Amino acid sequence: MGWLATLRVYAEPASLRMLALGFSAGLPLLLVFGTLSFWLREAGVDRTTIGFLSWVGLAYGFKWVWSPLVDRLPIPVLTRLLGRRRSWLLLSQAVIMAALVMMALTDPTLALAPMVWCAVAVAFGSATQDIALDAFRIESADTEHQAALAATYQAGYRLAMIWAGAGALWIAARAEVPNAALYQYGAWRTAYLVMAASMLPGVLTVLLSREPARQALPPARNAAEWLHGALIAPFADFVGRYRWHAALILGLIATYRISDVVMGIMANPFYVDMGFSKDEVAAISKGFGVAMTLLGAFVGGVLALRLGVMRVLMLGAVLSAASNLLFAWLGTRGHDLSALVLVISADNLSSGIASAAFIAYLSSLTNVQYSATQYALFSSMMLLLPKFLAGFSGQFVDSFGYPSFFTATACLGAPVLLLVWLASRIKTVPSPH
Repeated sequence: MGWLATLRVYAEPASLRMLALGFSAGLPLLLVFGTLSFWLREAGVDRTTIGFLSWVGLAYGFKWVWSPLVDRLPIPVLTRLLGRRRSWLLLSQAVIMAALVMMALTDPTLALAPMVWCAVAVAFGSATQDIALDAFRIESADTEHQAALAATYQAGYRLAMIWAGAGALWIAARAEVPNAALYQYGAWRTAYLVMAASMLPGVLTVLLSREPARQALPPARNAAEWLHGALIAPFADFVGRYRWHAALILGLIATYRISDVVMGIMANPFYVDMGFSKDEVAAISKGFGVAMTLLGAFVGGVLALRLGVMRVLMLGAVLSAASNLLFAWLGTRGHDLSALVLVISADNLSSGIASAAFIAYLSSLTNVQYSATQYALFSSMMLLLPKFLAGFSGQFVDSFGYPSFFTATACLGAPVLLLVWLASRIKTVPSPH
C-alpha cells in the first residue's frame, strides 16, 4: 500500500465521524477546569476554593467504576431506537449540554454551590461520553484502522480544547460592555451558552451515524449473573488472554505518559517565572503548539499503519522523554521567544505521536465484547500514578530548581522504554468475535 493510499484513510467516513465526535469529547474538559477557573477568579472566588474544585476531575479518573453499566445496561426507548453505543452517547451529550446551560445561568458571586454541582454534572456526563465513545470507536473499525481513528479523534479533541479555552475567553471579551466593571456576569453567560450550543455537531453526528455491529452478550438469568458479566468478566477476560503478561501490560499503561503528565503540571508556572507574558504563551502554545500536536497525531497514525503500533509506541516514548530535556535547556535561556517556540513545538509534536500510538495500542488490547469497560479501565489507569506523582512537582522545583526537575521527569521515561520493548515481544491475543 502506497503512502497516498495510506493517507486516504483520513478521508473515510469513519475517520470524519471520529473528528466530529472527538470535538464533542474535548469540549467539556476546559469548561470545568481552566476556563472555569478564569471565570471564578475574575468573579472574586478565592484560589483555595478554585483549587478544591479541581477535584471535579476525579470523575475522569474513576470512570471505569460505572463503565460496565455503559457496556451492558440498555436505556429505555433510546437503546431500542439508536442502539447500545449511540443511545449512551446521546444521553451523555444531553447531560453535558443541559449542565453547561445551567452553568451559564448561574452567577457564582450570588451562588457558588449550584455552579459546583453543574460542573460535577458536566464532568460526569463527559466521562460517560468518553466511555461510550471509546467503545464506539473500537467497534467501528478493525485493528489496522484504529491508529487513524485515534489520530482524527485527537485532532477533533484538540480543536475543541482551543475553542473551549481561547474561544470561550474571546467570546466573553467580545460580549463585555465597554467601560463597565471588570467582572461582567453577562459576558460569561454568553460564552457558556455558545459552548453548550457547540455540542450540537457531536449530537448530529451520533444521530446520523450507524450503530456498530452489536456483539452478542449471553443473557443473564439473575442479578448475580448480570453483575458477573458486567463487572468480573471484562477483567477476567483480559487476565485470561494475557495471563502473567497482563501485569507487564498494565505496568506499561500506568507509566507510559508519566514524563508528560508530571512535567505538565509545572509548565505554566515555569513560563511565568521565566518572564513570558500570557499573550506570548497563549499565542505560541495555541498556535505553534496545537499545530504541532495535530501534525504529530496524524504522523503517529500514518507511521503506525506503515511501521506497526509497537515501533511508533517506542518512538513516542523516546521523544516524550527527550522533549523534557529541551525544557531543562530552555530554563538556561531566560526570556527567549525563539527557544520557546522550538521547545513547545517539539514537545507537542512528540505528544501527538505518542498519544496516537498509545490509543491504538490500548484499542488493540480490548475485547469487543467488553470494549467500554476494558478501555475505560486502561484510560483511567494511565493517569492515576502520573497524577499522584505530579502532586509533588512543586516541592521538587522549590528544592532543586526547574532544570533538575525537567531532567528528572525525562529520567522517569527510561523504565518506560524497557516496558515497551518487553511488551513488543508479547503476541497480541485477539478478542473472540
